[in-house]
Amino acid sequence: MPLDSFDRQILKHLTANGRMRITELASHIGLSKTPCQARVKRLEAEGYILGYHAALSAEKLGLSHIAFVQITLNNTREPALVAFNAAVRALPEIEQCHMIAGGFDYLLKVRTSDIEAYRKIMGEQISTLPHVKSSSTFVSMEAVKESAPLTP
Repeated sequence: MPLDSFDRQILKHLTANGRMRITELASHIGLSKTPCQARVKRLEAEGYILGYHAALSAEKLGLSHIAFVQITLNNTREPALVAFNAAVRALPEIEQCHMIAGGFDYLLKVRTSDIEAYRKIMGEQISTLPHVKSSSTFVSMEAVKESAPLTP
């Protein structure tokens, strides 16, 4: 079912405040509580809304060191990709992993407390992931923009 203007408004408001009460949301978009709640449930069921999360401060948690790592594999057949993907998912320090079409195979975003912690995770875990041939690290000096909510 395509999204209409009410659905888009619901997504916009919940992206800004996932804890907004249904009555407040309904008031903002011009619907009564019951149809608004039904729409939210439908958007959840259809996979438009994947979940509700708290935004945490990496700095307060002592995790402000960010490195981006280019990974080249020695094998890019499906079993090798599946093995690499599964191993990456098991490392909490790897915040994001993207398969890339280009001069390397994967781009990782790795978040740690400092360069020493990064060096350890890189040397002991990332470099030993299945089928890793080589890697290149780029350390972030400043996060200018880290995330922006999707806008429907």
